[in-house]
Amino acid sequence: MRQIVLDTETTGLDPEKGHRIIEIGCVELVNRRPTGNRYHQYLHPERPVDPGAMEVHGLTDEFLADKPRFRDVAEEFLDFVRDAELIIHNAAFDVGFLNRELSLLGGDRGPIGRYCPVFCTLTLGRQLHPGQKNSLDALCKRYGVDNSQRTLHGALLDAEILVDVYLAMTGGQASLSLDSGASDNTQAQQASRRLQADRPRLSVPLATSEESAAHLQRLEAIDKTSGGRCVWKQLQAAPES
Repeated sequence: MRQIVLDTETTGLDPEKGHRIIEIGCVELVNRRPTGNRYHQYLHPERPVDPGAMEVHGLTDEFLADKPRFRDVAEEFLDFVRDAELIIHNAAFDVGFLNRELSLLGGDRGPIGRYCPVFCTLTLGRQLHPGQKNSLDALCKRYGVDNSQRTLHGALLDAEILVDVYLAMTGGQASLSLDSGASDNTQAQQASRRLQADRPRLSVPLATSEESAAHLQRLEAIDKTSGGRCVWKQLQAAPES
């Protein structure tokens, strides 16, 4: 399962009024784990950046003056996201801008949905937390995601933050690595440690029927809110090799 967590920055709020994308940031997940593959590009918007937008992301006309146009990187971008599921916070905003950029290229490009499906974490947040704030900053606070470096919005930084938020919202985690900083020698010693022959027999408590039912109920809830992407259920359903 390949997913691309995506964010954009723009010259303003409305693509129908001629506003354009000036930054794209993407982070790749495979089977809900970051692969290290990223796509990041600043873009010349062929128009001035609105002062209000500049206060949000800090990207000036001078900084963007020598950057490529969207048409120059369109194929590279589409190749990166093609056939993956896009994970976007407030997807309607970013998708509207992406579709506008693709339409300006002419030809039979079509909307971004032609290349990949889209999943909106804002919609998920509203389903999980109705009546509460579900901005990216609010979700970071709710799920304990560190966004202390986010003094200004940035597409790649926000995409990286959204990775942690999305995995927390859908009940997963990015890594199961334990004690990754231990030296090879320490790990080797731990691996060769022998157990005492006269040690007490380990007690293995089994789940009660009530606990098993509660566990299944929790998996069903995760599966529903994640659109059928509960990894535990997928593993249970997989045939044994």
